[in-house]
Order: sequence, then C-alpha cells, then structure tokens
Amino acid sequence: MMWTTQQRSEQSGLACIVQGAGPRIVLIHGVGLCADAWNAQISNLQQTNQVIAVDMPGHGHSPCLPGDPNLQAYVDAIAPLVDAQTVVVGHSMGAMIALAIASRTRIAGVAALNAIFERSEVAKKAVVERAALLDGVNLSDPSGTLSRWFPDRTSTEYAACAHWLETVSPQGYRAAYRVFSSEDGPSRQQLGQLTCPALFMTGRDEVNSTSEMSLKMAEIALLGQREFVDGAAHMMPMTHAAQINTHLRMFVKACHT
Repeated sequence: MMWTTQQRSEQSGLACIVQGAGPRIVLIHGVGLCADAWNAQISNLQQTNQVIAVDMPGHGHSPCLPGDPNLQAYVDAIAPLVDAQTVVVGHSMGAMIALAIASRTRIAGVAALNAIFERSEVAKKAVVERAALLDGVNLSDPSGTLSRWFPDRTSTEYAACAHWLETVSPQGYRAAYRVFSSEDGPSRQQLGQLTCPALFMTGRDEVNSTSEMSLKMAEIALLGQREFVDGAAHMMPMTHAAQINTHLRMFVKACHT
C-alpha cells in the first residue's frame, strides 16, 4: 500500500481526513505520526461508516496545543468530534486518548490498539529517559523508535513512518511524548467504569504495549474484549491491515446493533 497524504478538512479546530457516511468512527494515531497512518482502515471502514481520522494536536496539519498540555488537553481537543453513536479507535497514545474519552463521554464503543497499561519500572524509566532528551526545537534521530516498531526495515510502512517522524513538529512531538511518558494508561477504576464495549488489541510481537497489558484491561472492563495479532508488532494497523480491519469491522458492527 502507498501511504499517500490525503486531503484534510478542518473539524473543531483540527485537521482531519473525513470519508464515508453512516455511524461515525473516529481514528486517533500515536505520537509522531499523522492521520495518514490509518489509510488502510479509512479505505475499508468508509464503505459502511463515516470515518474521521484526526491529526492529533501538534501533528500532521493540526496546530500545537498551547503551553505544556496534559492528557486532558488532548481529550478536550478531540472530544468534540465524538457523539453518542461514535466508535473511537486509538493506537498507542491515541488509544490512551480514546480510553480517556470513553471514560468521560457516552459513546458506542472504544477500541484500544497497542495500548499501555501499568508499565514495568524498567519500561517507565526507559520512556521517561527518552522524553527527557526532547527539547521541542530539534527532532531526535528516529532510528531507535523505528527499530522498536519494525522488524522489516525495507517496507513501505517503515519508510512512511520514518518520513512522518522526520517531519513532525518538534514542539508537538515533545508535548505529546511527555504526556505519553508521564501517563501509565487507564486506571483500574476507569476501566471498571467503562459502560461501552471495549476492544483491546495488540500484536503478539509487541514489546511495549504487550499482550498481557491488553488481556488485563479486557478482564477489568465490564464489556471488555481482547484480540492478539500473530506476527505483529507496534505498527500493526499498517503492517497487518487486513487482520485489523476484520476485527474492527466486526467490533463496530456489534457496537451499532
């Protein structure tokens, strides 16, 4: 698949790819990426739904948030795109935002892809150290990030993510990564209070947002479900699009019946 830049429109102050018609699906990408990371899902899901893939604040064509934003600031920026019939799908930090929206707002369902939950002390230390190296002016070498995301460095997915990481706003990247490093995913209380169906999905080869994390979250959430994708790592929405699309179509259909 070619990871081309799609046309944006302004939605509630953010740049978004908007396609299709029907019950709404909002897609939220992870740190350093942009709405085009969802291209494989957009082309598939727009056949039955209105799909809004958002450029997270400070990413793609969306402006940075003012000051030193916290997680709630990202939630507040994206929540106006959501209504009671919306299924919110997030990947990595986008999953963190999606789950926070679901804990505060009535929606039809939430899908958290490669979501973190109760990191180990070693993992916490590593992500905090990476965040401390960001100055908001210069972009760091993305090779370390890409090596964690991709076993195959010759793929078009690798090249697309490399381009996005090399062109993202340094200020926007720093702000988002600082939030990502300081948060530990949804609390057990938040998960237990979710009233909508919640799908937790990750790759079997994911080393940070592990299968164990998704399993624990699915067990705590009242209407929790979990799926593991064999052979997939962090960027499974891109590298394993067919499997992800199948799971998402089934989940969205169930949320609207």
